[in-house]
Amino acid sequence: MTALSLPTVLFSRLALAACLATALGASAAQVDVAGVKLEDQMDLRGSPLVLNGAGIRYKAIFKVYTAGLYVGKKVSTTEEALAAPGPKRVAITMLRDIDANELGKLFTKGVEDNSPKSEMVNLIPGLLRMGQMFADQKQLKTGDTFTIDWLPGTGTVITVRGVPQPDPVKEPAFFNALLRIWLGPNPADWKLKDALLGKQ
Repeated sequence: MTALSLPTVLFSRLALAACLATALGASAAQVDVAGVKLEDQMDLRGSPLVLNGAGIRYKAIFKVYTAGLYVGKKVSTTEEALAAPGPKRVAITMLRDIDANELGKLFTKGVEDNSPKSEMVNLIPGLLRMGQMFADQKQLKTGDTFTIDWLPGTGTVITVRGVPQPDPVKEPAFFNALLRIWLGPNPADWKLKDALLGKQ
């Protein structure tokens, strides 16, 4: 009897493990944005983050890239996103080939258009570093990814094609200035702003 019950117990435990794995798999779903798969949950240096929203950056009628905003807990306004504590991430995937230097210039202009003039002088060193980083990449191709992470105690870390760029920018104001490219009063794309804030 005992010999028969042991396989039964093992089978029950395996079945339970399979059910748990299925449940966990279901909870880590993916969001499809223009064919780009974004995890709805992720872990950034030990901190769980959720996908707040994701959308497409259009230039005229052309799709340029997808962007997803990850935060510790959901936000619905720019102010909440900027003030959210802990790590944050903007994840970008290119939907067309683009001159990386040109994209760097667009990001710099986005910061200028959305930052108080009084802050700009403090942002210049970080913007110069970011501009040089994009210039060094030469070109971003369709499917290339890069992330902009805010890591408390470390700073803003930009990772291109899976390779973290050196010299994080330590000031929190720099990450918020980059975030305002998409969420500021003059965003790169109004529909993308709404999507990142979970309003679409």
